[in-house]
Amino acid sequence: MNDKPMIIYGPSNPHPLSQMRTELVWEGKYDEFGNRREVNAASVTMPLQLIETIDEPRSRTVAQGVLFDEAKSHRDDFRNRLVWGDNKAVMASLLEEFKGRIDLVYIDPPFDVGADFSMKVPIGDEKDKTSKDPSILEVVAYRDIWGLGTNSYASMLFDRITLAKELLSESGSFFLHCDWRVNSLLRAICNEVFGDAYFRNEIIWHYENKLGTGWEAKTFDSRHDTIIVYSRTRAYIHNTISEPVKNRKQQPVTQKIAGKRVWLTNEDGTLRYEEGKEDRPIGDVWNIPIINPVATERLDYPTQKPLALLQRVIEGSSSQDSIVADFFCGSGTTLEAAERLGRRWIGCDLGRFSVHTSRKRLIQVQRELHEGNALYRSFDVYNLGRYERQWWQKEALKGAEEEHRAVVLKFFRAEPLQNVPSPLIHGRKATAFVHVDGIDSIFSREEAKTIAHAVKAAGGKQVHCLAWDFEMDIRQAIAGIEIELDVKIRLHRIPREIMEKNRTEVPPFFEVALLEAEPVIRKGAKGQTVEIKLNNFLPSLTEVPSRELEALQERAVQSGFDFIDFWAIDFDWMPGKPFNHHWQDYRTRKDRTLRTVSDAEFAYANPGHYTACIKVVDVFGCDTSITVEVEI
Repeated sequence: MNDKPMIIYGPSNPHPLSQMRTELVWEGKYDEFGNRREVNAASVTMPLQLIETIDEPRSRTVAQGVLFDEAKSHRDDFRNRLVWGDNKAVMASLLEEFKGRIDLVYIDPPFDVGADFSMKVPIGDEKDKTSKDPSILEVVAYRDIWGLGTNSYASMLFDRITLAKELLSESGSFFLHCDWRVNSLLRAICNEVFGDAYFRNEIIWHYENKLGTGWEAKTFDSRHDTIIVYSRTRAYIHNTISEPVKNRKQQPVTQKIAGKRVWLTNEDGTLRYEEGKEDRPIGDVWNIPIINPVATERLDYPTQKPLALLQRVIEGSSSQDSIVADFFCGSGTTLEAAERLGRRWIGCDLGRFSVHTSRKRLIQVQRELHEGNALYRSFDVYNLGRYERQWWQKEALKGAEEEHRAVVLKFFRAEPLQNVPSPLIHGRKATAFVHVDGIDSIFSREEAKTIAHAVKAAGGKQVHCLAWDFEMDIRQAIAGIEIELDVKIRLHRIPREIMEKNRTEVPPFFEVALLEAEPVIRKGAKGQTVEIKLNNFLPSLTEVPSRELEALQERAVQSGFDFIDFWAIDFDWMPGKPFNHHWQDYRTRKDRTLRTVSDAEFAYANPGHYTACIKVVDVFGCDTSITVEVEI
């Protein structure tokens, strides 16, 4: 029998639900004790790792021994930043330097559609298409799949919007691009982060040129996206933007007389009219077409936004000396718009294909601005490197190396071994053994040889070596080890995607590509100059559908260069230093050709021994680097 007295609710004892304020609640917003979970930026702060420096016009000019006019070409007040990594960790890591300094944050996050977004990637020179070999690959650009549904999506965006607010200056604005799927959810989250008093606009981006669903549709066609705008304070930057007035009409002329506005008349008493103004301030409906299939700016990147749209956002809400940031930068449209408008910028994305696409695009922008005698800024590429892995191991795996190996084996679809024949052998996949390298290790050729000995002693003939980082030039050394010990060694990069909290699908474990190159020394009027010649490239085809694999493997052996999308050279590379782009070549949508011998005409200042580093990015967005020795 329950002796507890029954609680009676009423005017003198209101029920708790009757006094709740309006609030958006999702699973995980409160802890087990009912306390609000705060965004702990300190727990995900880590040093950004500078991996590339890019100033294409300057590097090309200086490499040829020509004087580069800094004042007429450069803006030297800031080096723009492109960061590959989880934007929560990136934003938290930027707080120390940029808290309260960014005037405009624009983000175009995934819309929680529950699908992969793919893009079609041409292979090689389109002029060489044959009916036998596939010339177009479809690869995943990014995944919009949330393993825990709307709860995890809301939690993810809340954390990132909160960090974005911390980065905003007192005059800063926040633009969030979304559509009908999530606009109500994100509006509620933004109200909680910024306060509804700091809501500024709900902009409708209307695109008339989108194909509709036809006459049989049972709903009205959706032909707009929404951009929600908030400010950090009431003293935010707002620049009036005008647009031409269509169908200008005669307007009555008025004048304020004695505090009242009156209509003026002609001598005959009729109302006086004048031609209406040629332009007017834009409103909150922006009629900007989506990118058409043959547009020059089109990159075939899914969800790419028009340059005109981002130029309007930046012109309206920033100043010439402003820093503009996009933490879901995708194809780099925001970054290009900021560069062309003279703004400083910071871009970030989780996807390797996004960072690769943005890098190519921004190098092209540097070239165009320089050739047009316009000022531009250098930019650097960063990642989070091993610090991101260390954080993941500590937070998600409780610091255990055994747990790290178990997770990697699970995603690789390998079976853990209970009775291991060697501490270097951790699993089995089909008939092959599997080795998982340490989370902080760089896999070396000496390690490969030791593992091959262990595999041979255990009676194995093949081993998959899974590692986060590999020693440069390792593929060239593996062939000799395989012949010596009669053990097939396959090298796979552990994909950073396995660290994603809501990962539900197995990401590809790309094999390390084979790259071979040599220096070409020429003598001319300038003395000795150096070029780099690519001799061989054998890509990894991990992501290729099985129905296409055989034909592509044959093509890769016959013409591996077809799979190169971009390559660059640092003629004076030093271990531990970032890769400095002295020269690069890449395919574009318009021009699919690619040099296999550089035309840098690089001249070293003094005779001596130098190391050149060659970086190749394939059509999958994976990069491979090797070094060659140069003697001058």
